Amino acid sequence: MGKQKRRAAASAEDTPAPRTAEEFGDVLLAAAYDVARGIPGAAKACAKRLANGFEPPPELARGADLAGRRAITRVCRNGWLPEDLDQAARRRVDEFAVPYVLDTLAGYAGQFATLHPGWREQLDDVGAAGWWSTSEPHFTQWAAKHILTPAEAVTTVVEALGLLVSMPALNPVLPAPGTPYRPTAHHTVDEKQLGRVRALLAKAESSSFPEEAEALSAKAQELMTRYALDRVLVETSVPDIPASRRLWLDTPYLDAKSLLVHVVATANRCQAVFDPRWGFVTVVGDENDLDAVALLTTSLLVQATRAMIADPAGRSRAFRQSFLVSYATRIGERLGKAAEATLADSPDADRLLPVLASHEVKVKAAFTQLFPEVVGKSVTVRDLDGWDAGRSAADRARLHGS
Repeated sequence: MGKQKRRAAASAEDTPAPRTAEEFGDVLLAAAYDVARGIPGAAKACAKRLANGFEPPPELARGADLAGRRAITRVCRNGWLPEDLDQAARRRVDEFAVPYVLDTLAGYAGQFATLHPGWREQLDDVGAAGWWSTSEPHFTQWAAKHILTPAEAVTTVVEALGLLVSMPALNPVLPAPGTPYRPTAHHTVDEKQLGRVRALLAKAESSSFPEEAEALSAKAQELMTRYALDRVLVETSVPDIPASRRLWLDTPYLDAKSLLVHVVATANRCQAVFDPRWGFVTVVGDENDLDAVALLTTSLLVQATRAMIADPAGRSRAFRQSFLVSYATRIGERLGKAAEATLADSPDADRLLPVLASHEVKVKAAFTQLFPEVVGKSVTVRDLDGWDAGRSAADRARLHGS
């Protein structure tokens, strides 16, 4: 392996120096693929070759812009969204590469007149906007903004490109820029109701009493279920086209946290699948139900983490993993019962049951189409004390919170 790397380095040195912007772009992308393959020092070696001094070739900046455009075009056409790129960059590249990725994204999206509203919203959320002048290459202005030497700038760009070329194709969540789309008129949010749910979850997250926090979360689930059922009754004439959304999780204990997302999704009439390579869960369901899943999952993860850390026995990794698995399992049981009770108490239960059954069929069909080869995976529990503590923490919830 070492001989192969030395031969590769030698052949790179023997290659004629690039002269045009296109040739510089090709060299940068070739180095990016080396970074993606895990070859040590590939980015720095490229920087040494292309920018060994304080006056790099003038075509280097244009070549960097060309390489970035090629890489980001592929990524966006393969289903990655602004939030996905932001999350992936923050996890895998350094503090200077993150804004480079977002700038490259903003430059790409800015060339399209047709852009899905969800894309625009996510661009705003991650702060991807074109701040630079078009009179000179973005690379030059970005390097000056972050006070990087030419070698540092090239190293960072190659590492950012290495991230982009390593990104696999994802199932589409929103239409790519430039792609025609059909507006979904039925996704209307009751801001007053959503505000009540957010207020309950905010109180749950700030409470220092586990029983109160979990009762507030259960009350939020009850409100979301009632809202969903009321909406089903008035929207029976509207085509119910399931949507999808990706929820990113923070390390550690990704398997256990993904289980919590799964049980919350199930309680809210959705289906979920975890991608362990990148650390996100894709949830499929009605747009309003996806809002509920995102809100409740975020709050429960905060509460579960706080309860786990507060447990005096919870210092080992095995304990915490088992705690979170148990917590998620029990929360799933209780959220499911809360949703069933809300349906049973509805005066329109007889009308709702066939509509919900039809909705479930549509969600399953959409999920199967997106993920035809999903494989179930078990989560290991190695600490019985952690399991008992997690179940106890989840069991304190009063589902009809007073």
